[in-house]
Amino acid sequence: MILVISPAKTLDFDSKPVTDCYSQPRYLEQSALLIEELQRYSVADIASLMKLSDKLAGLNFARFSSWQPPFDMGNAKQALLAFKGEVYTGLDADTLDEKGFEFAQQNLRILSGLYGVLKPLDLIQAYRLEMSTKLKNSRGKDLYQFWGEQLRSSLESELNDDDNILINLASNEYFKAVQAKQLNARIITPTFKDLKNGQYKIISFYAKKARGLMSRYIIDQKITEPEQIKEFDTDGYRFSPDMSQGDDWVFIRDPS
Repeated sequence: MILVISPAKTLDFDSKPVTDCYSQPRYLEQSALLIEELQRYSVADIASLMKLSDKLAGLNFARFSSWQPPFDMGNAKQALLAFKGEVYTGLDADTLDEKGFEFAQQNLRILSGLYGVLKPLDLIQAYRLEMSTKLKNSRGKDLYQFWGEQLRSSLESELNDDDNILINLASNEYFKAVQAKQLNARIITPTFKDLKNGQYKIISFYAKKARGLMSRYIIDQKITEPEQIKEFDTDGYRFSPDMSQGDDWVFIRDPS
């Protein structure tokens, strides 16, 4: 069983990693091809391409200019510890123990516009490149065409032949890249809804954090059977069989 999550725009390359263990991204040579494309862009081009302010465009221009493998603990950081944001707040990777990191390394994957797919302990250098960015490249008009086949085959190669189960905790923007209709797997997609004005609704901030909370729950409980996920009860969430349909599993929460 593999679970996938999205990366985050917010990064932390300042704090010291809580583990010295690391691995290298599988598709680093492919990432270098995208960097070569991006290094042709001016600050203004990046601002237009990525819809960024001049300040953020300048920051990412500098990141692309200085991006340089090989990666080590001196010039890069493990992906799971570098990414911040709501999902990663819920996951709280800084408090994982050694066995937690080991389980995550085996079962958790992070989809990325620049790196394709990452293991938690894969080293990355600072970047911002959302999967929906319409960056023309040697394989097509955008990153979906650049990564699609590779992401799908990468995930398929890691799925257990006995169950072929993928837990989708990624955003629609990123999960679109894995070509789900062609993916040889059973895909389970948890959705998180909070009660508001008498109705259960997806509230983006809470839903993102809940994806991280569920990822952490799976890691802590060392879950390998999907039915066990229905026992998820962190922060007041509970599985709703009435709202769920097939492998679209809904988890709901009432105000405390």
